[in-house]
Amino acid sequence: MDAKNHLEAIDYLYEITNDNRDISESVIKELNVLILSDVKFTPAQDKNGNVVQKKARSGVYKKQSNHVLLPNGDIHQYVEPEQVQPQMQELVEWITENENKLHPILVASIVHYNLLRIHAFDDGNGRGARILMNLILMKQDFFPAVIKTEKKRKYLSTLQEADKGNIYPFIKFMAHELIETQESVLNDLEMNGK
Repeated sequence: MDAKNHLEAIDYLYEITNDNRDISESVIKELNVLILSDVKFTPAQDKNGNVVQKKARSGVYKKQSNHVLLPNGDIHQYVEPEQVQPQMQELVEWITENENKLHPILVASIVHYNLLRIHAFDDGNGRGARILMNLILMKQDFFPAVIKTEKKRKYLSTLQEADKGNIYPFIKFMAHELIETQESVLNDLEMNGK
């Protein structure tokens, strides 16, 4: 279901790009709806640390605080629910202001990180951040960047660096992944052209 929903969300990126729609909070919410299509429940933990099934609410900003347990045992808190809408509005305004001023990989990486930092939804935040990043790239005629599964550890470590105030390793990582994706596409085209 995740793969099907992800493909539908990617198809939607082409539609948004072709229609030349601006990135807005409603577009981001629509992407979350697509990502969570047919998902009825998401795993969560209650106050006592017990795993529970929480009703999925796609396309709606979170109503409860959320966090993640880091590999080192620390708890990383995300933005509190009452701060989500103002920070999402600020993020969308930042995109509008900078998408034609700064290099697309810089904008895409900063937006990707901030959507993860805010963690606006109960579920689908990581997938949504990667899809939104690719929407920004595609709107500027770049290929989507693919983060391979074997790079997950590096991806997460650069995100942790960004959480500590140094976003440069994350931007560099994302630029490298974009280059690698483009080289892969070019290699495939050369192989098929022979």
